[in-house]
Amino acid sequence: MPRIPRLLVPETPAVYHVISRTALPGLPFTAADKDYLQSLILRFSKIYFTEILGFCLMDNHFHLLVRMFPKDHGDEAALRTRFKLTHGDKAAFSPSKIAAYREKWSSLSEFVKDIKQTFSRYFNKKNNRKGYLWGDRFKSVIVQDGHTLVNCLAYIDLNPVRANMVQRPEDYRWSSLGYHVQTGNRADFLSLDLGLADWGIERKNRFRKYREFIYETGALDTGKGAQLDPKMVKKERKKGYRLTVADRLRYKTRYFTDAGVIGTKEFVARHSRKFHDHFACKQEKKPRKVEGLDGIFSLKRLSNA
Repeated sequence: MPRIPRLLVPETPAVYHVISRTALPGLPFTAADKDYLQSLILRFSKIYFTEILGFCLMDNHFHLLVRMFPKDHGDEAALRTRFKLTHGDKAAFSPSKIAAYREKWSSLSEFVKDIKQTFSRYFNKKNNRKGYLWGDRFKSVIVQDGHTLVNCLAYIDLNPVRANMVQRPEDYRWSSLGYHVQTGNRADFLSLDLGLADWGIERKNRFRKYREFIYETGALDTGKGAQLDPKMVKKERKKGYRLTVADRLRYKTRYFTDAGVIGTKEFVARHSRKFHDHFACKQEKKPRKVEGLDGIFSLKRLSNA
């Protein structure tokens, strides 16, 4: 029986909620696996004509809220930058293939396929296995901007709460809200649209308003999964849903337990070179700045690298 064609809007920018599940039983994705999958989404979002609005990587599936732009998005200079990110500085850019580049990098299917296939190769090699990793082809739903979008984003960010994995949505680091809070949106990975751009809310106030929306939504008993503790929501209301300096520091402290090395940039770099042979990937591991802690850098645990 032929597949039903995917619902796509290639001629204008459009938002899609993407869901994909593994074919493996149980909960096979570890913290290191989710770290790698997150890095792939970030990497390919810089190549494709995309804007990442939200995501949540669970132990056996993932959600992605992405805006895809049409193939006329960006000039030739932008195409050349994307080509280098894909093929490296030494590869020759072919002007005759511009139409093909545009076609590929504006395709939702190609974007998700690159993420999933690259992750499959990593996962199978790591676990010494062969065969399919993902189940049926990914699902995608066209999402309207504004009210529908912010509700969809909240649904995605509340997944770990509903599954009783965390008490607060920002405690889960493999989600868009967790990424915003715990990294300060490192590398400008995520859009600050948050579904609130069309509501006339100023950019500087959107994140606070989104936290208000997600806490108030998460406090509702939907009959499916856990809900946020009403006492915790009441405390957030009193703070006006603003993250204090203490709140931000609390989310940075995970680096003191999750990192392999932490200290000044020079200290971390020196130990990165010292333990180079411990990493599966032979590329140099660079120190990463711990956002919110001046002069402090970290290196991932060797087991997670």
